[in-house]
Amino acid sequence: MRASADHPAPILLETTVNRRPVSLEIEPRAILLDVMRDNLGLTGAKRSCDTQVCGACTVLLDGSPVSACCTLAYEAGGREIETIEGLAGRHGLHPIQQAFVDRVAIQCGFCTPGFVLATKALLAENPRPTRSEIEDFLGGNLCRCTGYWNILDAVADAAMRLEATNGQSETS
Repeated sequence: MRASADHPAPILLETTVNRRPVSLEIEPRAILLDVMRDNLGLTGAKRSCDTQVCGACTVLLDGSPVSACCTLAYEAGGREIETIEGLAGRHGLHPIQQAFVDRVAIQCGFCTPGFVLATKALLAENPRPTRSEIEDFLGGNLCRCTGYWNILDAVADAAMRLEATNGQSETS
């Protein structure tokens, strides 16, 4: 089929996803969330608002949280993408994931991947955040099931766990 305005010619996306090289043809206007879910089978990031306000679609792009629902996939070319599926290691959950489990910071689980990845970015930037700094950083992540207390406690717990292991984890 010839490229047209309705069907632009595919482009090659070469990136790294969860520490593995990925090369695939995508539409130039493809959204990162759709490529992750539909082409790569990585369904941890969720479609919710499609307007970059809820955080359910959060992935890390070169270590920074982005809303995959509003990021064009081609923007990830040559960059490192990390999804919730890439966080746990061979020996179990990442300390952040374990803190969320232990602090019962998961209810329905829909928002949890976004919160966990945003937490990873926060703690990479600020290993000892105050409660206020945690609240500010996670302001772009919404949860409809909880009052956030357990989530905030889990982030503080994760900070202590990572500090105790000098920030070393299998996938950090």
